[in-house]
Amino acid sequence: MEECISVFDMLKIGVGPSSSHTLGPWRAAERFLKELTDLQLLQKTTRVKVDLYGSLSLTGTGHATDLAVMLGLSGQDPEYIPIQDISGIIKTIEDKKEIKLDNQIVIPFYFLQDIVFNKKFLPFHANGLTFIAFLEDDSKYTSTFYSIGGGFVVKEERVNAKKKIAIKCAFPFPITLAEELLQYCISKNKKISEIVYENEKSMRSETEIHTELMRIWNTMLECMHIGCHSEGILPGGLNVRRRAFDMHQNLIGLANYSNPQEWLECIRKTEVKFRQILKWVSCFALAVNEVNASLGRVVTAPTNGSAGVIPAVLMYYLCIENHQAGEKEIKQFLMVAGEIGSIFKKGATISAAMGGCQAEIGVSSSMAAAALCELMGGTPEQVLMAAEIAMEHHLGLTCDPIGGLVQIPCIERNTMGAIKAINAAELALETDPKNAKVPLDKVVNTMWQTAKDMNNKYKETSEGGLAVAVNMADC
Repeated sequence: MEECISVFDMLKIGVGPSSSHTLGPWRAAERFLKELTDLQLLQKTTRVKVDLYGSLSLTGTGHATDLAVMLGLSGQDPEYIPIQDISGIIKTIEDKKEIKLDNQIVIPFYFLQDIVFNKKFLPFHANGLTFIAFLEDDSKYTSTFYSIGGGFVVKEERVNAKKKIAIKCAFPFPITLAEELLQYCISKNKKISEIVYENEKSMRSETEIHTELMRIWNTMLECMHIGCHSEGILPGGLNVRRRAFDMHQNLIGLANYSNPQEWLECIRKTEVKFRQILKWVSCFALAVNEVNASLGRVVTAPTNGSAGVIPAVLMYYLCIENHQAGEKEIKQFLMVAGEIGSIFKKGATISAAMGGCQAEIGVSSSMAAAALCELMGGTPEQVLMAAEIAMEHHLGLTCDPIGGLVQIPCIERNTMGAIKAINAAELALETDPKNAKVPLDKVVNTMWQTAKDMNNKYKETSEGGLAVAVNMADC
């Protein structure tokens, strides 16, 4: 069987600022607790130590990796934890110097000593972390995980990063390559979203698919709404001022609304000249990633650092292009986006620590371009062309966050990824696929080769690029 990645694997609800550095370690901590429970070792644990390696160590503080590990060890769920409770839970752990492991047993925990930042890299992946449980009989239980991007976590026994052994299922239309997806569309006379829907139905009921897709969209919408109505300085020490608030105020004017859906309807009534459209799309993307940077709730799409692109482009379609669009179009968009993201994950990477920012903003722009193209009436060939165009113009994009924070240049890059996605969709719609020179699969392969050739200092280590050209003192 092929590796089967669901839309709900690619679009996950969680907490910012980073899917690989926050959500992944959080999920790894949850899995470590499950291992202890399954082995009947949890109640025998007297102390826990966590070693962070490689990129998790180099930019872990700025990405709140240490906080995520503590929250995960506490038994908190990133999908449902009330955001306002996070700071209080962390403060209690720090003040009391103890942690309630899996929300069951209290053990001593000195976070400055028990979370160790090791700059060396483990051989399997740049984002490695090892949990050590010290047991009451003086023995130890050790488990190593790798956060491979987008909140995906794997164990070290997966010897080859490219082996497709993580997730097995029986999709009626198993897909590894874009060409396979296209052939299904042609032979079955279906849109890409329809092929994806058939695959999803092999795992979930139609009701569950509908409910979960709308929950993802409503989380995106709420995130944009929160970001557009929050002002001030982002945490982390760079003193980055939120920009979505002021931009939104200038665009929305004196409109009255009381919830995110009413807000969306008000935006539909605003001026839609080219400059205003650019500003709205940028505003939506900025809003999401400002929420992400402040440990807010976002949808990993396909990562947290690139979480603003897909909601910004979908919001553009709903508010500017099609005022009659609703749940049908939203679900269609998300299914196409998820499938394109899965092709990149299988054939390349969605981890900036492995491939630079091309693996995050590039992939998210490609996902959004394809999804928008289908909603605008594009054929499956044009949809895949839109995905290819968007990635083609992100190839080689480095990851160089200043201070290890998902703020500069990450927040602005989401605006650029969103605009490129819209442009890519329009170019594809105006092109006869017979004249296309570069298939999507070639770009996926090229992106992976580029990732392997890229100098490690440009892969989310904050050891190159803007991260060294501009330091914290300059800010």
